[in-house]
Amino acid sequence: QVQLVESGGGLVQPGGSLRLSCEASGFTFSSYRMSWYRQSPGKERVVVAVMTRTGGSINYVDSVQDRFIISGDNAKNTVYLQMNNLKPEDTGVYYCHALSTNYWGQGTQVTVSS
Repeated sequence: QVQLVESGGGLVQPGGSLRLSCEASGFTFSSYRMSWYRQSPGKERVVVAVMTRTGGSINYVDSVQDRFIISGDNAKNTVYLQMNNLKPEDTGVYYCHALSTNYWGQGTQVTVSS
């Protein structure tokens, strides 16, 4: 059974940092391009960061460029999203997703507020 389980969300003040984790089971995430999406209140789910299987090509949406870092650990079958200098507009539910599949995690809430 395929599962993606996110963790690491929470409440943080502006300027703070969080690291999200997404542990995959039932498939080998290194065989797919992995991504993180964000759904902010009242908005559509949008892609935030994408990583190719080897990590050789990484792309970010402009709003998180130079603040967020996507990475993976093949041995742990886990993909991460390091989020630095967080802003209130980063608030939302973050999902990991294996591109070209219907594999989605359940999401983890990130709230940036003072």
